[in-house]
Amino acid sequence: MIMRVFQVTTRPGKEEEFAAFFHGTAIPLMQNTPGMHMVLPGAPRPESPRDFSFVMVWESLDALKAFAGEDYTQPHIDPTEEALVEARSIKHYDLVET
Repeated sequence: MIMRVFQVTTRPGKEEEFAAFFHGTAIPLMQNTPGMHMVLPGAPRPESPRDFSFVMVWESLDALKAFAGEDYTQPHIDPTEEALVEARSIKHYDLVET
């Protein structure tokens, strides 16, 4: 399985608007995506009020590529988010089974 860690920093003043998108659109979308094993959404904390994240566990690299495309190593956001997002990052790991 592939663990994908996606982090977003919102533009100043866009936290509430992004939070509405995050909770109303992004989380349900990821939870219902084929090949998704687990989604762990992370909301901002007081020390980082503009930071949101997703830890996603994909069943396979093929499943991840079916969602994100061959360029899966690049962070993709919905065009409607562009005005809300200042920075984004993505990292991938092999999940360690315990």
